[in-house]
Amino acid sequence: MRILIIEDDAATAAYIKKGLGEAGHAADIATRGDDGLHLAREENYHALIIDRMLPQLDGLSLIAKLRAAGDKTPALILSALGEVGERVAGLRAGGDDYLPKPFAFSELLARIEALTRRPTAAAPQTKLTVGDLEMDLLARAVTRGGKNIALQPREFRLLEYLMRHSNQVVTRTMLLENVWDYHFDPQTNVIDVHISRLRGKIDKHFDAPLLNTVRGAGYMLREQQV
Repeated sequence: MRILIIEDDAATAAYIKKGLGEAGHAADIATRGDDGLHLAREENYHALIIDRMLPQLDGLSLIAKLRAAGDKTPALILSALGEVGERVAGLRAGGDDYLPKPFAFSELLARIEALTRRPTAAAPQTKLTVGDLEMDLLARAVTRGGKNIALQPREFRLLEYLMRHSNQVVTRTMLLENVWDYHFDPQTNVIDVHISRLRGKIDKHFDAPLLNTVRGAGYMLREQQV
């Protein structure tokens, strides 16, 4: 398995990574919440191990953002806050399991293995499709009708979010929070500019437009019905 460890204590992160390696698993480490969120979005992991108290973005907010974006990767929360109320809050935020610190590595490994065995823990999604538009998340490649479409990193992330929410209205607030990581409206036309650029790349030279503006609501990516 490939596992992402999001833990700001270097000794704890190294201890977990070493144990996972000895058990035959690969692991990456992020020491800040925002960096962990970026890695979880950009790469494909079988499971996440997330410390609750993280700099820049706390563990529960990180999980909530992933779940809001449709990411169902199993997440085990680590925390020194082991009271019942804290565990309940972690699970309600979207965590799949909660392990108080200090912990035995054998228990952590058993819990991770149990999470990834669950029927609901599907393998990481590697391809997204809307009509003849296809996105390969591993190769980070986009094609429409077999034609390659070159996207900048932010355009790719924007399109990925729209494709994960195809046939749904996506609001400006949703895009600001999940594509730009803004929790406020910067009062700029940054979304309009990127939507215009994206539309020019995925729709301009094709008969049926996919990216639609829903007046007064936001945007929707959908295949036109004939």
